[in-house]
Amino acid sequence: MAADVAGTGQRTDAPTEPSPDDESAPRLIIYLEGPEYARALRQLTLWTHHILLPVYGREVTSSAPWCPRWWEHPEAVTQLHALWLAWGDLTGPGSGMCGPANWHRDYLEPVMNSLRDPSGPFAGCKSGNHRPKETPPIDIVDPFAPPPPPPPPPPRRPDAPA
Repeated sequence: MAADVAGTGQRTDAPTEPSPDDESAPRLIIYLEGPEYARALRQLTLWTHHILLPVYGREVTSSAPWCPRWWEHPEAVTQLHALWLAWGDLTGPGSGMCGPANWHRDYLEPVMNSLRDPSGPFAGCKSGNHRPKETPPIDIVDPFAPPPPPPPPPPRRPDAPA
């Protein structure tokens, strides 16, 4: 993306930051649905299987688990998608020369450490064995919602005294 320099008509090679209202800006996968979600998950899967895991996928151990069905763990999908978005921003065309080093330092290590933590999203998964994560229980879905309106009074019988 090139930007106009102070309205002069001259263009720079510096990428511009998309505005929050920019519909073309990539959105985190957790906000996507239907075909848009399926497309994003496929792109993420191709990147994960052809770049991330072959280059950065270390041996699976009990202290560094990895689930062979990582796409069935919403937390892992969301973290990997954010990692992939940062990859595109920091290593793609127009990124600075320090972009790849920054991606490794600021994004790759924290995300992989979080995912592969023994108590992380893959806890309980073993090589060749997926175990779904149990969601923590919630007592009240929306405890701070306004109270529901009172029920309407029962209908008055026509023959009842007033």
